[in-house]
Amino acid sequence: NVPQQDSLFVERQRKAGVIIMGKSNVPEFGMGSQTFNAVFGPSFNPYDITKTCGGSTGGGAIALACGMAPLVDGSDMAGSLRNPGSFNNVVGLRPSPGRVPSVTGKFAWSGGLSTSGPMARTVSDCALLLSIQAGPDSRSPLSIMESPEQFAKPLDRSMKGVKVAFVKDIGLPFEKEVKDSFEAQGKVFESLGCIVEEAEPDMTDANECFVGFRHWQYENQYGDTLEANSDKMNDYVKWHVAEGRKLTGPYMSRLEAKRSALFRRMQVFLEKYEFIIMPVSQVLPFDVRTPYPTEIAGVKMLTYLDWMRSAYYISAVGNPAMSVPAGFSKGGLPIGIQIVGRYNFDFSVLQMGFAFEQATKVGEKRPGVVG
Repeated sequence: NVPQQDSLFVERQRKAGVIIMGKSNVPEFGMGSQTFNAVFGPSFNPYDITKTCGGSTGGGAIALACGMAPLVDGSDMAGSLRNPGSFNNVVGLRPSPGRVPSVTGKFAWSGGLSTSGPMARTVSDCALLLSIQAGPDSRSPLSIMESPEQFAKPLDRSMKGVKVAFVKDIGLPFEKEVKDSFEAQGKVFESLGCIVEEAEPDMTDANECFVGFRHWQYENQYGDTLEANSDKMNDYVKWHVAEGRKLTGPYMSRLEAKRSALFRRMQVFLEKYEFIIMPVSQVLPFDVRTPYPTEIAGVKMLTYLDWMRSAYYISAVGNPAMSVPAGFSKGGLPIGIQIVGRYNFDFSVLQMGFAFEQATKVGEKRPGVVG
């Protein structure tokens, strides 16, 4: 498929002089954080080619890790910029909704579940790309009316006295090595002068809200296509469309009320803390032949989405969130950390990500020769 026109953020990148190399591999319809499809097959993690690179911006994350490209753009609904960032030891930022406006989406007034944003090898490069992608557009009613020039400014900032909430588990299972790596990062934030407290926002209804609105959106987006191409579309699409068609108006109105309450609880929580620190992914990069993890720490995963809750819970509330390299497993697999900021405070998330990156230097470890 060769599009007839550029999306808004690609158009902005061209005008800024960005040299566009091409498209990178993604899962079919961008669904799932495991990059495989019937056209090109799977993409492999450059730190261990028997493992997945994550997704949906999996091919882009590989290009960054291997030095094939310095900057990558993508979108994030369930973690598509953050999960591959974590799995490939690079940086992925999910901006606040409206920071990079959507001007072609069917739901102009109901956006926010999916956002476009940058990936890069460093936080500074991520900020540079965002300075080009971001900025208001009159075709998007949710545009953030702020100049994108702020993201081109230096990211240095003292973090002394900044209060951060260090999450325990928000009720989710995690693989032991992921949990151990995460818990070890508390001392890094303390070394930056942060006041680190174990605390968690109330994420009641986050799962129902995310999954319900995803069904609703995907039924609208792919329902008509599925009618004419059922034999060509995967089970993920069929599931979303089928579930989307079960939804009723009264149910969706109540779900919107739940999501609104969830959003407000999160913003009240972040009046006390400037940042929430939590894992990006609940698992390490897994076998590339496995579509998705079916169990985490003895807990069954019921759908292809379940294992991504640590990322998509944040998508449900819409706060900006960044994946920054944090460590490696005993087997040499990358593990990222997730920095969540106040609503629309994307620049402060970049500042904290930069401070963490400079303190650890984990992102400087590139993969060896692959093949």
